[in-house]
Amino acid sequence: MEWQPLGDQAVLGYAPDEATALRLAGSLRRQSWPWLEEVVQAYTSVAVFYDAEQTDSGRSMEVVAAVDIDASTTTPGRLHTIPVCYERGLDLDAVARHTGLGRDGVIEAHLGTEYTVYAIGFCPGFPYLGYLPPVLAGVPRLPNPRLDVAAGSVGLTGRQTGIYTERRPGGWNLVGQTPLELVNVADDYFPLRTGDLVRFERISERDFERRRGDRLPGLTSDP
Repeated sequence: MEWQPLGDQAVLGYAPDEATALRLAGSLRRQSWPWLEEVVQAYTSVAVFYDAEQTDSGRSMEVVAAVDIDASTTTPGRLHTIPVCYERGLDLDAVARHTGLGRDGVIEAHLGTEYTVYAIGFCPGFPYLGYLPPVLAGVPRLPNPRLDVAAGSVGLTGRQTGIYTERRPGGWNLVGQTPLELVNVADDYFPLRTGDLVRFERISERDFERRRGDRLPGLTSDP
């Protein structure tokens, strides 16, 4: 695995696959280097941010390249069950037509997969979840992105599904909505992180209203 400078405060490396990148990120986070500030994993890439007053890209690349990836000591990601009301899926019918599965088939396939958080981005806490089952893969983005997507909207495109944690524009196909609050910047609440696992649970409109604004059980902030 080769490393390269990423600006003047980080180095970037690419692993052969997502599983290796997750293990490497876990191994790096356990290091006690005084200059280590943050490790960010996204799909097959891993970025290591450092204190430029204590080291530089050359020395940090030499050190991180020597780290062994030990699968036996990698801490497994947390498993989160996230409720979704599919009746709030604005594009559910369109996805059903594209895949030929029908509404119930799309919902069943979306519910039947355990997803890994491979990246966080786009907006605070937005989890890129992979991968969709083959029967749901390949749905293109909307030809014209929406200017206003509600927070909690669950979307999919290509091989990925994800959750809009904040209200903003977006071009993914919306198949449902979760009532949970999944980000609160003021409270430093970011419960989802790379390597975590997500399963979706179907709920009714009534349950959606009853649970609106809830947070993931047992989590008040991202440790």
